Amino acid sequence: MSEVTERGIAAEGQTEALVAAALKEAKRLGATQAEVAISRDSGLSATARLGEVENLEYTNDHGMGITVYRDHRKGSASTSDLSPAAINEAVAKACTFAEHTAADEFAGLADADRLCTDILDLDLEHAWSITADEAIQLAISCEAAAMAADARIRNSEGATVSSSRGVRAYGNSNGFFGEFAKTSHSISCVVLGEQDGDMQRDYYYTAARDPGELEDPDAIGLTAAQRAVSRLGARKLKTRKAPVVFRAELARGFVGHAIGAISGGAQYRKSSFLLDALGEQVFPAWVDIDERPHIPKGLASTPYDAEGVATYDRSIVAAGKIDGYVLSSYSARRLGMESTASAGGSQNLIVSANDADLQSLVERMGTGLIVEELIGQGVNGVTGDYSRGAVGHWVENGEIAYPVHEITIAGNLRDLYGAIVAIGEDRDLRGGIRCGSLLIGEMTIAGS
Repeated sequence: MSEVTERGIAAEGQTEALVAAALKEAKRLGATQAEVAISRDSGLSATARLGEVENLEYTNDHGMGITVYRDHRKGSASTSDLSPAAINEAVAKACTFAEHTAADEFAGLADADRLCTDILDLDLEHAWSITADEAIQLAISCEAAAMAADARIRNSEGATVSSSRGVRAYGNSNGFFGEFAKTSHSISCVVLGEQDGDMQRDYYYTAARDPGELEDPDAIGLTAAQRAVSRLGARKLKTRKAPVVFRAELARGFVGHAIGAISGGAQYRKSSFLLDALGEQVFPAWVDIDERPHIPKGLASTPYDAEGVATYDRSIVAAGKIDGYVLSSYSARRLGMESTASAGGSQNLIVSANDADLQSLVERMGTGLIVEELIGQGVNGVTGDYSRGAVGHWVENGEIAYPVHEITIAGNLRDLYGAIVAIGEDRDLRGGIRCGSLLIGEMTIAGS
């Protein structure tokens, strides 16, 4: 190993040798199987508030995690020192821990015949050659655009410009090794509006793998300001039942509760409101959810999962019925099934649409609530009971009437998924679930 690794730092190009050395040591110490993951992360983040630099951070981190299996007993250890001595010590610790854990017949590496053999280039790495000074100026400009957008914008929580690059390497004793880099860039702004003693805050952000695909910083600030002032004069609602529209950025989280419920862990622990739901009609018949892990530049794209299993296109919901679970090798074995290459989570879920966009759904709704922010974590994954604080706008005759706050929206997710009326084409691409604005026929709205 080179001088660089002897100082405990993993330079690119060395990771395969480091992984091989750790696996060799694990075998020498009696491990029957072993896996090693190495990460390197570097990045820059600048936050400006009221025209001044509030925070400037630079990160440059690296680390290794190793898991060994000895007769289905599992031990894990990690180290941020990647010198040979530190790696050997971490391997020894993992092997020692494996001696004291209970045997689990389902524990172990992914099956060798499922491992990725063709590591696709998914165009996930796009450097942003931005200096700290340039990031600061972008943040200041973004916030300034927000502050100048409306006289009612009186304060700010700041604008932030971030850029990061991560390298992930993974190898195991079944002969797999893979490594790829990915970048992530974002610009965000949070401002506060004030009128007649009423203060409201809101935000907006842009995120992408490629800095060239970020929205204009001034446009980010302008949208944040427009959102904040649109909340001024918010009223309470009387308790009622009414249709509800989730804005696209919230709709993806709403759909995400179903994905969590069909994950392997929730299924084998029997802690899911969609327990044994494979083949059941959960959504309306026009709803499909497909997994597409190989979308170029996708924020959840990956050629293989966290166990090295090759990812692939598949259906999760077809014609409203649950068509597949979200399984790692371990959870699949517990359920007597096959891995779905989902160790580490699902990748790029595409939710089908039957309408145009938020405006179209609002007109279709006629009278009801647009949800623009959710508060609290009132979701019971076992029963499906859903109760969240909400902020948004009340709609009458297909047009926004006034802002509302201090309300709670509630229902049971099984019922709510079946009551979805429409989903727009205005998909939010800033996360792993690509879903448009979503209209539910009726929810309970608790207010005054």
